[in-house]
Amino acid sequence: MKKSWSYLASTLAACSIASVCTAATVLFPVVVGGRWGYTDKSGAIIINPQFDRAEPFVDGLAPVKMGRWGYVDGSGKIVINPQFDRADGFSQGLASVSGGGRGPGPRPYDPRPWDPRPRDPFGLGGGGGGGFGFIDSTGKYVINPQFDDARPFTEGLAAVKVGKWGFIDKTGKYIINPQFDDAGQFSGGLAWVKMGGHFGYTDTSGKLAINPQFDRAESFSEGLAAVRSGGKWGFVDKTGAYKVNPQFDDAGSFAKDMAPVKDGKHWGFIDATGKFTINAQFDGAAPFSEGLAAVKQSGKWGYTDSTGKLAINPQFDDAMSFTNGLAWVKTGGRFGYVDASGKLVWNPTN
Repeated sequence: MKKSWSYLASTLAACSIASVCTAATVLFPVVVGGRWGYTDKSGAIIINPQFDRAEPFVDGLAPVKMGRWGYVDGSGKIVINPQFDRADGFSQGLASVSGGGRGPGPRPYDPRPWDPRPRDPFGLGGGGGGGFGFIDSTGKYVINPQFDDARPFTEGLAAVKVGKWGFIDKTGKYIINPQFDDAGQFSGGLAWVKMGGHFGYTDTSGKLAINPQFDRAESFSEGLAAVRSGGKWGFVDKTGAYKVNPQFDDAGSFAKDMAPVKDGKHWGFIDATGKFTINAQFDGAAPFSEGLAAVKQSGKWGYTDSTGKLAINPQFDDAMSFTNGLAWVKTGGRFGYVDASGKLVWNPTN
């Protein structure tokens, strides 16, 4: 089952979805006794567990929940007071928020680290609600709450919904008028859009670069995008031409010249020509990140290297991509972090 994680995806461009990159340290959200805080890469607590929820840092700020959502800096200091029903991570200097006394209520929010794999590991539902706007790093509204839904800024534009989806710039001006049934985020100058039950791609001017014709479509990565047509997945270039014909039962994004694909019951990895570089042998697979890819065998998740050799034996109930040297893993309903050697840096806790 595919799910659009687009309102979180832009944080990848900032550095790491599971951490904060600063000159001094890298922080990862953890939970101890039901309270959330932050640890460094060694597993040492840097910000004491004190929050109802804690999200990854981006651009030096992280959303945290203390009854309502606000933001902290890398020292744990509250820099934007908790006042929102929902607060997303910053992207290109702005963050989408809802509630805050200036809009009518929240939408469900996924507090776990984002991962671009072609599946929904938690079965969490999507949006709804209203009153979304954008704040800057001081907490000031740059774009007042007015949207039914909003996704992060990428390449200077953000998808927003007012009945239909369109795209605004950082002043709140519509660059592409609301006209789409759904819309993703820009990557490589194109964003997927849905019209009349089909998916295509728009450029930043609003011109359809690839006409809606696909059953599903994902964002471009390394010049190619996974699309589904006739029940099968393939890959197109930015002109809409197939570079890998539809033939797979599912597919993920390219990373380091390889993409995970499902052939029958099993997953493997292909190159940009469609040739298998790692034979289909896994029950599940995510794109490569930092030289490793999460794969599933016999009901457990581990990690493979680019040759197909298991670097970390399958042992986790769930596992996500590596960022800044660590990967989020889940065991027995609890999560922790593992390093590239397979060592648990933070043992799974609830």
